[in-house]
Amino acid sequence: MLSLLERQGIVATNAPSMREVPLGENPEAFNFADRLFAGQIDIVILLTGVGTRALAEVLATRHDAGEFLTALQNCTIIVRGPKPAAVLREWKVRIDHQVAEPNTWRDLVALLDAKVPVAGKKVAVQEYGQPNPELYDALADRQAHVIRVPVYRWALPVDTGPLLAAIHGTIAGQFDVLVFTSAQQARNILELAESNGLRDKWLASARNCVIASIGPTASETLSELGLPADIEPEHPKMGHLVLAVARESLAVLSKKREC
Repeated sequence: MLSLLERQGIVATNAPSMREVPLGENPEAFNFADRLFAGQIDIVILLTGVGTRALAEVLATRHDAGEFLTALQNCTIIVRGPKPAAVLREWKVRIDHQVAEPNTWRDLVALLDAKVPVAGKKVAVQEYGQPNPELYDALADRQAHVIRVPVYRWALPVDTGPLLAAIHGTIAGQFDVLVFTSAQQARNILELAESNGLRDKWLASARNCVIASIGPTASETLSELGLPADIEPEHPKMGHLVLAVARESLAVLSKKREC
């Protein structure tokens, strides 16, 4: 991301805000495996590529990898976007349905309504750091039996120094644009800011910057946190985001700071 921004002539600061922490004790994943092997899962929804790999790695501590992949293909397999799809193609596992861009939970539900009736079905959902209550409510409304499969959670970086420095930098007016490639980044920033008594100051200063979001899922959370996105690319991809930032930031910033 940093190099992509710099290629566009943008002076960028990298402040890592999150790390993926595998769940060492994962009874939900092993319960999912037991039910999968017993033929008790009808639909499997894979939300992220990293989570799909992590799930396989967790199950491999107790089960043969081939056994898992074979059992998986006895279900209807739905992937939320291109990253879990790439993992399954690498494994030579069949994909029944792939959610259309921008790959939000609403797009997933629209796919289910159009092509995969879930009433009375046992639907396993691979989570990706944070549970999605809206998705689970939508599935419950459609009378699905939801099996949550958490695989990893998001945590702050081990070294929070660079991120805290960026928080102070935002408050000091050192940045014009804040770029978010994940909703969890904003949550972690606010967690660290709050623990240092800086939450309100950071939010007020951040609203004076251009807020750039990778796509609708991140934008929705940013809006809920009080940071509505000013820039969102047509496609939720890193390259598209960088080009949108390079193309639109100056005009957006000028308009925001005139107000």
